[in-house]
Amino acid sequence: MKWIRVEHTPRLQGSVRIPGSKNSSLALLAAACLADEPVTLRGIPDLADIRAIFRLAEEMGCRIGRDDTGAVRVDAGRIECAVLDPKRSSSFRTAYYFVGALLAKYGKVSLGYPGGDDFVSRPIDQHIKALRLLGAEFTFYPDHYVVEAKQLKGATIYFDTISSGATINSMLAAVRAKGTTVLLGAAQDPEVVDTAILLNRMGAQIAGAGTSTIRICGVDRLAGCVHAVIPDRLIAGAFLIAPGLAGGSVTVHDVIPDHLGACVAKLRETGLAVEVGDQSVSARSDGSVRAARVRTAMYPGFPTDLQQPLTALLTQAPGRSIVADKIYPSRFGHVPQLRRMGADIEVRSGVAVVRGKTPLTGALVRASDIRAGICLILAGLAAEGRTWIAGVEHLERGYEDVAGSFRAIGANVSLVDAAEADAELREQAR
Repeated sequence: MKWIRVEHTPRLQGSVRIPGSKNSSLALLAAACLADEPVTLRGIPDLADIRAIFRLAEEMGCRIGRDDTGAVRVDAGRIECAVLDPKRSSSFRTAYYFVGALLAKYGKVSLGYPGGDDFVSRPIDQHIKALRLLGAEFTFYPDHYVVEAKQLKGATIYFDTISSGATINSMLAAVRAKGTTVLLGAAQDPEVVDTAILLNRMGAQIAGAGTSTIRICGVDRLAGCVHAVIPDRLIAGAFLIAPGLAGGSVTVHDVIPDHLGACVAKLRETGLAVEVGDQSVSARSDGSVRAARVRTAMYPGFPTDLQQPLTALLTQAPGRSIVADKIYPSRFGHVPQLRRMGADIEVRSGVAVVRGKTPLTGALVRASDIRAGICLILAGLAAEGRTWIAGVEHLERGYEDVAGSFRAIGANVSLVDAAEADAELREQAR
C-alpha cells in the first residue's frame, strides 16, 4: 500500500508538460482495432487503465506494445475472437469501446459491465439504444453481457442525454456499418473529435465531429496510420487551479488552450490571473480568491472532472460558493474528506454549498476516485501540517507520476510506501 504525503506549501513556482489525454487514449486504442493494418499512436500515457487495455487486447490476439520512442503500435490483424475477460474488463469504465470497435468485424463481443470510478449513476443505456438501432442484440448475464450482430446497418440515432462515451462507441460501430449513420445530440468533447480524426486518417468517412450532429458513411476497409493523442485538458486544469490555493505561478505546456476555455473563465472569475499562449496557459495568484458559482455541463461547459479540484479552491474563498454537478450528482465523495481537514461544506441533491474561508489542517484522508485524489492534494497544499492520502491506486489510473508532477511546480508532495508512512504516523501520534 502506498500513501501520498502533502506538506503545506506557501508558494508555487514552476511549469509542467501535460501528457496525452487518458480519456482520448482509451478510445483511440479501441479504434485502432478497427484497422486492417497496424496503427501507431503517439503520446499514449503509461497508466493503470492503459495497461489494462493492453492486457485485454493481447488476450484477444492483438499485438500491442511500445517502441523505443514510447509510441504504441496496435496490430489487430490476428484477433481471433472478441471475448474479453469479465473481471478484467470490469476494472475500468471504457472497455465498452471494444463493442463498437469489434462488433462489425467479428459479429460478437463479450465483456464485463463498466467499472472504474463509482459515481452511482453511470448508465450505458444510450450505448445500448444506439447499438440496437444499428442492428445489435444484447444478452445480459450476472457478470457480463454479450452483443451480437450479423450485419450492422446505418441508422439515425438521437441521444436522449449527451454522452461522450455513447457518441464515441456509436461512431466506432457505424464506421464499418452498411450505409449512413447520423448521430443527433452528439457530444462535442475534444476526445470525440480526436477519435474521429484518427478514424478518418484510417479511411473512415466522418463529418461533423465537434458539433451536435455527426454523419458517418460506412466503409468496408480501414488502413493503418500514425496519430498523436491530444493533451489531457483535465490534468492541465487541475494544475492551473493549484496557485489559487498556495499562491504563486504555474504554467502548463503542450496544451490546446481552446480545450480549457471554461476552466480559464472560471479561474479568472475566482480572481486568478490567467495568461493564454499558443500551446501554454499560465495561472498566477497571491493566494486570495473569490467565491463563485459553478454548474458542471458537457463540453464546452465546465467539466465535471474539474468540479472536485475547484471545490478545494473554493474552501479558501471568503463567502458562500455553490457547486452544482448535474452530470454526476453523487460525485461528492471528496466532501467528507475535506471536512476532516476543516472545510465547511454541505451537500444536498447534487449541490454543494461551500462556506469559506476556512483554515485547513492536515489529516488522514482517502481518495475515492482520480479527481477526488487531486482535490485532496490541492487542499493539502493550503493545509497547515501534513496531509496523508490513501487510495493512491485511483490516482495511478489517471497520472503517470502525480507526486513528481506536483513537485515540478514547487509543491511538497511525495509518494511514500506503507512502512515509511506507518513509521511517520506513529511518530506523529506521540
